[in-house]
Amino acid sequence: MNTWQTRAVSLGLAIAAWEIGARWAGAPFLPPASAVAVALADLVASGRIAGNLSLSLASLAAGFLLAVVAGIAAGVVMGRYRTAARLFDPYLNALLAAPNLLFVPILFTLFGASRATQVGAVFLHAVFVITATTQTGIREAPHALIEMARSFGATERDLFWKVRLPEAQPMMLAGLRIGVLYAVKGMINGEMFIALTGLGALIRTHGGRFEPAYVLAIIGVVIGVAVVCSAALDRLYRRPGAA
Repeated sequence: MNTWQTRAVSLGLAIAAWEIGARWAGAPFLPPASAVAVALADLVASGRIAGNLSLSLASLAAGFLLAVVAGIAAGVVMGRYRTAARLFDPYLNALLAAPNLLFVPILFTLFGASRATQVGAVFLHAVFVITATTQTGIREAPHALIEMARSFGATERDLFWKVRLPEAQPMMLAGLRIGVLYAVKGMINGEMFIALTGLGALIRTHGGRFEPAYVLAIIGVVIGVAVVCSAALDRLYRRPGAA
């Protein structure tokens, strides 16, 4: 079996186990997969998924794009200049370690219940990991390649564009893959705690009504968004000819 067939079989077995386990347990907050499928069909048919998904994706795209631009720029500076790394590494490490949910009330204080808060939550969830991986990629360029380029008269500008940046690309793209998953978390966190629209707000609405099948159906859509985004970046991550 190829990769996709293996994944399909694995998913089918997981859904079957969920269906059987949920029916055997009979727990009110663990609906079977069939009930979740019915709830998802209702959400799609009513237009609630499409309408809220478009709002969520708009915030995700804006916040992640800003995180990519800012994270790569900051990571390049910190990876290239040791003084910048010494100055900002402690702050970067602290922000990476901080619980991401702390960002949401701070953003709400600054911007209120607005689109800026949602975009900001996505941005802050993703930007620090992109910065860290970019910094590592730039800083860890093979010393032998750098010395060889210098022996052929390469300037510092040449070293950056022709050695450091190309060698950092795999690490940078890996950071983007991780960053987009964090960005999806930021999208949902911002919407669940602040926004009145989007998939996060829809989860909050059905959770307040004690409708677990609907909550799990929406969570499934969120996971689907994360998987699609990660797969799209994975195509960039894999170099031509890679196994």
